[in-house]
Amino acid sequence: MATAPSDFALYCCEILSSAGPCTAKRMFGGWGLSTDGLTIAIIADLGSGEKLWLKASDENRHQWESAGCERFTYASSKGGEPVSRSANYYSAPEDAMDSAHAMAAWARMALQAALVAKNTKKAPKPRRAPTPREQKPQRLGKPRAKD
Repeated sequence: MATAPSDFALYCCEILSSAGPCTAKRMFGGWGLSTDGLTIAIIADLGSGEKLWLKASDENRHQWESAGCERFTYASSKGGEPVSRSANYYSAPEDAMDSAHAMAAWARMALQAALVAKNTKKAPKPRRAPTPREQKPQRLGKPRAKD
């Protein structure tokens, strides 16, 4: 049974609506916010309560940073050692959280970043042909009865 989105997730979908119809789905203990199948934002609690994080790209990262937005960074471990990791999401500007109108330009930038990410994904490597040992034996049909 699917969990109903939180009030905050529903509100975030409402203010992101200028990018298109928004849906919220559970993701890693938070929410993924999508429009047209593209994740444009996430909601995560990194220790200070739920926060809206909008998708960014290399092309528009400077705009997020100029607005004082925080990069999505989380603690992880590698080989038993703590490491800090980040993802291409930035916190929404505080004043943009007031309304869909205030969020419109940021929502469009997040949608553009999601489109760029989708279009730059690497194509999957072609599968190699199985070796004779890996091949499944072909099943032959029943022999036909002779007349």
